[in-house]
Amino acid sequence: MKPTSTNTITVETTVNAPIEKVWDYWTNPEHITKWTFASDDWHAPYADNDLRTGGKFKTTMAAKDGSFSFDFGGVYSEVTEHRVIAYGMEDGRKVIILFEADGDTTKVTETFDPETTNPVEMQRGGWQAILNNFKKYTEAN
Repeated sequence: MKPTSTNTITVETTVNAPIEKVWDYWTNPEHITKWTFASDDWHAPYADNDLRTGGKFKTTMAAKDGSFSFDFGGVYSEVTEHRVIAYGMEDGRKVIILFEADGDTTKVTETFDPETTNPVEMQRGGWQAILNNFKKYTEAN
C-alpha cells in the first residue's frame, strides 16, 4: 500500500536501538502513550493497538492543560513484523512506515498523505517532532 497523493510528506530518523526494541516501543500501547506528541505541553493519555492487517488503532492526543484533545486512529492494511506498517486514516489518507535494521540502529521512515487544512511544512514539522520524540524516548529507556 502506498499513500494516494502525489504530494506525500516523508519524515525519518535513525534510532540508536535494535529493531526488536524499536518495534516494541512503536507498537506497544504502554510505550505509545509515552512518545506520541509533538511538544512537552501535550501528552497521549490513551492508546489502543490491534497490530494486524485489518486491525484498528487509536491514540488520544491532548493538551496537558485540558484545552484540546483529539483521537488519531486508523485501520492497518499491512503489518510485516520489523519491516512495514501501513494504514488508512478515517479521512482516507494513507500512511506507510518502513523500519530498516542495521545492527544496533534502526531507520524509521514515515510517508503520508497530507491533509488539506494545514500547510505542508506545518504537517511535516509536527510529524517530525513526534518522530523525534519517539527517538528520544526509545533511546533513553
